[in-house]
Amino acid sequence: MDFSVAPLRPVTREFLAIVLAGFGNELVPLSGDLGNQPCAKALLPISNKPMVDYVLSWIEKSGIRDVLLICPPSHRPSISHFIYSESLASSSSLRIDLQTFDDSQGLSIGTCSVLRHFSSRIKEDFVILPCDFIPPLSLPLSRLLNKFRIETMSDGAIVNSCWFEPPSGKTSAPEEWGTNTQSTPIVWDNSTGTLLYVDTLDNTDRNPEEFELRMSLLCRYPRTNVSSKLQDSHVYVCKREVLGVLQQKSEFESLREDFFPWLCKLQYQQTRHAKYGSALGSVEGSEPSSPDEDHENQSVRRSLRVGVVIHRAKEGFCIRANDLPSYLEANRHFVNSASYTLPSDPQMRSLIDSKSSISPDSTIGDFTKVDERATIKKSVIGKHCVIGKMAKIVGCVILDHCVIADGAKLESSILGKNTRVGSKASLVHCVTQGGYEVKENENYRNERLDITDWDAETNEEEEEDGDDDASEDSDEESS
Repeated sequence: MDFSVAPLRPVTREFLAIVLAGFGNELVPLSGDLGNQPCAKALLPISNKPMVDYVLSWIEKSGIRDVLLICPPSHRPSISHFIYSESLASSSSLRIDLQTFDDSQGLSIGTCSVLRHFSSRIKEDFVILPCDFIPPLSLPLSRLLNKFRIETMSDGAIVNSCWFEPPSGKTSAPEEWGTNTQSTPIVWDNSTGTLLYVDTLDNTDRNPEEFELRMSLLCRYPRTNVSSKLQDSHVYVCKREVLGVLQQKSEFESLREDFFPWLCKLQYQQTRHAKYGSALGSVEGSEPSSPDEDHENQSVRRSLRVGVVIHRAKEGFCIRANDLPSYLEANRHFVNSASYTLPSDPQMRSLIDSKSSISPDSTIGDFTKVDERATIKKSVIGKHCVIGKMAKIVGCVILDHCVIADGAKLESSILGKNTRVGSKASLVHCVTQGGYEVKENENYRNERLDITDWDAETNEEEEEDGDDDASEDSDEESS
């Protein structure tokens, strides 16, 4: 018997997770700058936890350890501080490479352009994820990875995607906040888990009532499923060869609007399949049964198939918090499952007045002070906030360091960091930019309140005061 020690083989990374953290334009004014300090979308809290933390935890549980996190240059300091903070660094096994993508260089900020820009850092198959995705407990990322592993080895599939059914029910957010992310009509084959067609904005503009499917698709997949109620999670598991195609198709900007509709067609259009099949390469089959077996016989012709996993709402809560209505909905989901109890720490417990009323379905951050006869229901209150006497807060999300003065009333509103609300002021269905100040006795309903509006009002008042002073001076001179 041969007891010689086998040589050690280097362990190669199987997947790289790529997390995209953009500006959060659909979350304005909440994502607006706080003075000279940019507000990073990835760090906006959901139930007092940065939204990107939900995605990072999902990645870590799947067994992936290497993450490429891409953000705007202005957001790098705050995100870097979060990544290397003591709480995250001590509890996470992830190795996070934080990089910035400067769109001021004249490059498109579409996902395709970002992947082309960082292609030299991507040496293996990869998973793309948005920072705003709140994954369901019933759908581990490992399920998508396992489907990808099996299908790339069996028939040469090249991508796996995930689409989800958004929570049912009408959102309580007003029209002034903007509309929810629209669902996209797609066609897929349920028996094989294959994505066959993705509708695009161009197709909708040409014909908003219907879309066309080729007979070649229907002949190959006669029992297809169609839905216009699903949303793209923007979670994609991809072969590295995808980067080569993106280099060739330099006109592609968006994965969902450009690349995936085009890639779906390769599955049933033979001419295109033959043209781009070589660029996407072949896939290695299972391990040979003996060392002498011809390795070339193990290659499988790539099907270029696009796999899909469909997550239904009844299977668990799932959402992308990429607009104001969805952000409020995500916070309310966690509030509904919350069970508030008084803090065990004596110092923090002393900040909660015994005569205040806090419903169990609320969340209160550390070192937040709640004065007597204040009422908090179905709300998320951040850290280091001050809630004044007889203040009433219902169905709200209040970020860190906010001050709510005595007698103020807030309903179904979102307050950015460092917002101040004057005594007896009222906000209903409003969103404020960080640092905004609502004056005493002011009333707002269905408004987006940002600093530019507030500064404009302040300047107008100063001008009016200046005019009044000037008129008084002229009256004195004439007398």
